[in-house]
Amino acid sequence: MSIPSSVNNNYITPEGERVLRNELRQLWRVERPEWTQRVSDAAKEGDRSENAEYIYSKKKLREIDRRVRFLTKRLEALTVVRRVPKEQSKIFFGAWVTLETIQGTVRYRLVGGDEFDQHPDYISINSPLARNLLGKSVGDSFTLLLAEKSTDYEILAVSYNMSDDINLNT
Repeated sequence: MSIPSSVNNNYITPEGERVLRNELRQLWRVERPEWTQRVSDAAKEGDRSENAEYIYSKKKLREIDRRVRFLTKRLEALTVVRRVPKEQSKIFFGAWVTLETIQGTVRYRLVGGDEFDQHPDYISINSPLARNLLGKSVGDSFTLLLAEKSTDYEILAVSYNMSDDINLNT
């Protein structure tokens, strides 16, 4: 499966989806009931307008509810990319890529915008580096100019092996 250069902002890896679903489950089953109880307990203490615990608990509950709504809608809109591309020698969504730069060797995984912050080796498929990598193969070289600074890259390895993935402890 190849992804065109106009990358869909709704792609996510199975691992990324799992992390978001776990967060939603944690918020809905653990944190929301806990904060709902805190609101209830604080409300029993009298005047709510001057009750700092009640005000804070209500605010925290609203934040949780906002995140639950966001995650619920976002998960519905996401497309989980479960298959590796037929042409695994080229770089597409989900690939682990090893690059050589003047500073040394770096390794990244191209992931969706909803998951790039889950691990320091993940980069968004929409980032300038990832966009330059799409469709390239081992041995290809390119120069990326960002903020008036150019960096030369050479592609050393491409892998779609799920065992290469980092354990996200979720």
